[in-house]
Amino acid sequence: SSPTTKVYKRRWIIVTLFCLYSMSNAYQWIHLNIIANIITKYYNASLPEDRFQRETTVDWLSMIYMLAYIPLIFPSTFLLNKKGLRVCAIAGAFLNVLGAWLKVACISPDRFAVLMFAQTVCAIAQIFILGLPAKIAAVWFGPNEVSTATSLGVFGNQVGVAIGFLVPPILVPNSDSLEQIGDDLSIMFYAGAGYMTLLFILVIIIFKERPPHPPSKAQMLALQNVHEEHYGRSLLNLFKNVGFDILTITYGVNTGCYYAISTLLNPIILDYFPGHEESAGQIGLTIVIAGVGGSIAAGIWLDRTRTYKGTTLGIYFLSMAGMVAFTFTLDLGLLWVVFLCAGALGFFMTGYLPVGFEFAAEITYPESEGTSSGLLNASAQFFGIILTIGCRAMINKVGTLGSNILISGTLLLGTICTGFIAADYRRQEAGKEILDQMDNVMQIEISEKESEKSRIAEPRSRDNQI
Repeated sequence: SSPTTKVYKRRWIIVTLFCLYSMSNAYQWIHLNIIANIITKYYNASLPEDRFQRETTVDWLSMIYMLAYIPLIFPSTFLLNKKGLRVCAIAGAFLNVLGAWLKVACISPDRFAVLMFAQTVCAIAQIFILGLPAKIAAVWFGPNEVSTATSLGVFGNQVGVAIGFLVPPILVPNSDSLEQIGDDLSIMFYAGAGYMTLLFILVIIIFKERPPHPPSKAQMLALQNVHEEHYGRSLLNLFKNVGFDILTITYGVNTGCYYAISTLLNPIILDYFPGHEESAGQIGLTIVIAGVGGSIAAGIWLDRTRTYKGTTLGIYFLSMAGMVAFTFTLDLGLLWVVFLCAGALGFFMTGYLPVGFEFAAEITYPESEGTSSGLLNASAQFFGIILTIGCRAMINKVGTLGSNILISGTLLLGTICTGFIAADYRRQEAGKEILDQMDNVMQIEISEKESEKSRIAEPRSRDNQI
C-alpha cells in the first residue's frame, strides 16, 4: 500500500522559526552599510587613504555575503540534499551567532579587519539559509500552500533587511566623537549577539527534518526517488534546461539590482538629501516592507492561478518601471515622493524573489528545489557584486543619476530575456499524472468488484430458475 499524505500543524512552527533566524542573518548583511558614512568615519584609521578604495572597502561588508555564496553554494547544496534540512539549519544558526559575537570584539577604530572577518562568518552562514524556503515548503506544506510557504520563508529574510535598514541609524547616529560611535556600536552588537544566541538554541530544540508523512503526492514521489538522486546528474539536468538557464540569468539580474541598491542606498540618498541618514534607513525600510506585501500577494496569486511565467514577466516589467520612477524623482527634492516611488519599487522588485523560486521549481521538477534555489541565488550574488562595484564607480565618476540609469537599463534587458522562457510546468503535470494513475487504479478496482458481484449473482440466478 502507498504511504498516506498529511499536513501537520507543526509546519507553521518550522517556517516561523526559519523566518526568525533567516531574519537575523539578513539583518547582519545590511546593518553596517546603511550607516556606511559612520562606519567609514569610525574605522578610518584602518581603511585605505584613497577615497574610492576606502568606500569600496566598506561596500565589501555587504558584498562579502555575495562573494562567499558563489563558491560555497555547491557544497552547501550537496549537504542539503544528502543530510537534509535540520543539519543545514543548525549549521547556519551556529555560524550566524558566531559571527555576531565576533563583532563584539571589533569595537576599536583599528579593527576593521576583525569586523570584516566577523562579517565573512555571517556571510558563510547565509549559504545554509537562502536555499531553504522552497525546500521547507516542498517538504512540509501541501500542494496548494507551497507558494505561500515559500513567500513566508523569503518574508523572514526581507524583514531582517528591513530591520537592518531601520535600527542602525537610530542606535548609531552620526557623531563627531569616535568614542560615542564606539559605545553605540557596542550596544548594537551585543543586542544582536544575544538575540541570535537564543535563536540558535531554539533551532537545536525545535527544528525537525521532515514530517512523518509527506504533505503531497509530488513530495511522496520525490521521497521515493531521493535515494536514486545523483547530485552531479541533477546539476547537469538543470544546466541542460534552457528555460532554467535563462531564468538563472534574469533572476540574478533582478536580485543583483536589489542588492546593489540596498548596499549603496546610504550614498544615493545622502547625495540628494545631505544629513538624512535616518531617512535613508527609512526609505530602505519602505522598500522592504512593500516587498513583503508583494511577496505574500505574489505567493497567494500563484497558489490560486498557477500562472508562473505570466506573473514572473509582469512583476519583472513593473520592477523596471518602479526603478525608472525612483531614478527621476530623486531630483525633485521631495522626500514623500521618494518614499512613494521606493515603495512601488520594493513591492515588485522584492516581491519577485519567491516568484523566481517557484517558477524554477515548476520548470525543473523533479530536480531538488534546494539545488535550483541555490543556483538562482549564486547568480544573484554574482550580478550583485558586478552591479555594486559598477554603480559605485558610476557614483564616483559620473554621479548618482548615472548609477540609477545603469540599474534601470539592466532591468529592461532582464525583462526582455524573461519573455523567452517557456511555460513548461512540469510539477503541475506530475501531480496530474499521479491523480490520473490513482483514478485508473480506482476504476480497475471498481470493475473488478462489479465482475465479482456478477460471478456471485449468476449461480443464484440459475438456482432461482430451477
